[in-house]
Amino acid sequence: MRTTFDFSPFYRDTVGFDRVFHMLDTAVSQGSQGYPPYNIEKAGDDTYRIVMAVAGFSEAELSITQKEEELLVTGKAQPGAEEKEYLYRGIAAREFERRFQLADHVKVVGAGLANGLLTIELKREIPEEKKARAIRIESGIPRLSKQ
Repeated sequence: MRTTFDFSPFYRDTVGFDRVFHMLDTAVSQGSQGYPPYNIEKAGDDTYRIVMAVAGFSEAELSITQKEEELLVTGKAQPGAEEKEYLYRGIAAREFERRFQLADHVKVVGAGLANGLLTIELKREIPEEKKARAIRIESGIPRLSKQ
């Protein structure tokens, strides 16, 4: 199975999408992290949700930080007051750090922890000046206004 992708043929056919292909290159080269598992859901036209399985972690042991287009979720288990002797330990409680690259104008609007699932709510808020606008077509040759 091939694990590397060459996006260079797409660079010559696109304008302004270099960042997208760079992000794809980065995602493929980092490989997939397996812990903790997560889902990314589309909740609406401009709303998204990341759901992470963080069984065994409390709110105090989890941290969510957004800096520009990167979302960082970390979990650091605090040592228990009493050490337990396990016969079998199948629930992972190891520290983790998970990074997500967010699209432009996506912001974290909330987070919650219930039943071992950390839910992070995201919303894309495009500024008015960046939204599509219709251009009126007039007859004749368009002229620049004199200043």
